[in-house]
Amino acid sequence: MIYQATFLFISGGEIAFILFIAIMVFGADKLPEIARGLGKGMRVLKDATNDIKHEITKSAENHGIDTDITKDIKKEISKVKDDLEDFTGSVKRKL
Repeated sequence: MIYQATFLFISGGEIAFILFIAIMVFGADKLPEIARGLGKGMRVLKDATNDIKHEITKSAENHGIDTDITKDIKKEISKVKDDLEDFTGSVKRKL
């Protein structure tokens, strides 16, 4: 089977077309500036969400709420994921 790499259900040709339109609209000299601004915006958003997570965790610990349950859930999920990868790996080799 041939697997085609897609990003958000967009093929390579569609990405190239979108980039072509972006260059036509904004110009080649403005695209790095726009990309830099988008990168900074994404970084600010990531930092804000990390701060919110930290504050929620800190508040939960101060009020005596057990936050270790999420670690247990993540551990179980990763265990199931590993088991599933082991199973699918053996199925892929037989095909």
